[in-house]
Amino acid sequence: MRIGQNVDPGKTALIMGGGSRLDFADLEERSLAWARLFRAHQITEGDHIALLLVNSVAMFDVAWAAQRTGLYYTPVNYHLSADEAAHIVADCGATALIASAELAELATDVVARTPGLALTVLVDGAAPGFRTAADALAEIGDAPVEDQRDGTFMFYSSGTSGYPKGIVRQLSGEAFTGLTPMAPILSGLFGMTADTVYLSPGPLYHAAPLGWSMGVQGLGGTAVVMERFDAERALALIEEHRVTHAQFVPTMLRRMLALPDAVRGKYDLSSLKVVVHAAAPCPVELKRAVIDWLGPIVHEFYAGSEGTGFFVIDTPNWLAHPGSVGRPAIGTVHICDDDGTELAPGETGTIWFEGTPDFAYHNDPEKTAGAFNDRGWSTLGDLGTVDEEGYLYLTDRRGDLILSGGVNIYPQEVENAMSLHPAIADVAVIGAPDPDFGERVVAVVQLEPGATADADELITWTRDRLAHFKCPRVIAFTDELPRLPTGKLLRRRVREQFV
Repeated sequence: MRIGQNVDPGKTALIMGGGSRLDFADLEERSLAWARLFRAHQITEGDHIALLLVNSVAMFDVAWAAQRTGLYYTPVNYHLSADEAAHIVADCGATALIASAELAELATDVVARTPGLALTVLVDGAAPGFRTAADALAEIGDAPVEDQRDGTFMFYSSGTSGYPKGIVRQLSGEAFTGLTPMAPILSGLFGMTADTVYLSPGPLYHAAPLGWSMGVQGLGGTAVVMERFDAERALALIEEHRVTHAQFVPTMLRRMLALPDAVRGKYDLSSLKVVVHAAAPCPVELKRAVIDWLGPIVHEFYAGSEGTGFFVIDTPNWLAHPGSVGRPAIGTVHICDDDGTELAPGETGTIWFEGTPDFAYHNDPEKTAGAFNDRGWSTLGDLGTVDEEGYLYLTDRRGDLILSGGVNIYPQEVENAMSLHPAIADVAVIGAPDPDFGERVVAVVQLEPGATADADELITWTRDRLAHFKCPRVIAFTDELPRLPTGKLLRRRVREQFV
């Protein structure tokens, strides 16, 4: 089988935002060359490789090579420290590290901390301790790659608290199909086909950007991949390539909406059929504004890299249930208290999933066991409620919960209210020790460029919108809050800095 097996090999498989292109024939041959290289170094079915790569053509060359030779491939977040990145490379048991020249300094540090790698290659440029891709691939012939088997990605959690954890699934053992596990979801839930042109604006070391881009290519569609997100450039790419499907995180949506009307209005977005957002909570007012702008084509999903608990909601259902992340596309949802008792609709508890795929946290049986209960249900550790119709509403992460005076306070609710203030660009709400109440609410605020607001004004604003016990008693200001490119807040780092 080949990638995009049912389309003309001359059809475009990949367009990078900077203009580089690959057709399906190129992608096939380039991935086969890397597959031969892995086989030549005895990297075979069930082995792991690590990818320290920027958004680039090379990511697809190498990832598809692993996908077709039964390997686990782990993209590494290059925004991590050298210690964190080396932990991932060592923890996943990588036998090879493939890196971008742009990340050579980090890659060299990682190699120094993880001895025993059988193959270290820089895809462009040169660095001590690495072979160049040109030299490594030139030594490999063009013999057929026999007995191709489906591999799979092995992503690591975002590491918002402690070291990231690998999420491992069993290899299928099946012959290479030219597809990825995401293909049925993309076609079944979002209508993607060989005619799809999909815009991926996020970093490929995260599950959705890489998984969805490769999933589209497996279906015979075209992936348009931005090297890095820029609000106006995203609109220009939609117009230029007649993008039909796009996926964003709420931060990206906010930045596009913040463009002047004249800028947004000059781009033809009429090719769009589906716009998806995920990865972080989206305030109700922001989503309403996006729907007003783009029309009833906005979809949302809620899931984890673990592959469990996939919820979806389209525009009409969201307008009828504002704030919901939808109903489960796979399995059944249960809301339970700390004793495991199932709660009634409208009550807040831990979200559990029944009838979803199994997963495990690599090298962490204790964390794996904690993600399942005695009924075999799994959880991501999130809190939420369901309504009478079975629509799920996220409340917060259990670890982020603030307990003040015996009352539960959910940071996300406070952040959503504060983010509506015109001077606030970003906000994080955390709990700080309090001698009387146990914890008190602290808001760390990033102001819009040129905007001014003092603490008293922001506290009053919040009290006009929420019960006073939920509102911050302390406001701290920062130039920039620590977020991953996916939009996920690194709340641990906020606590380290301000508590």
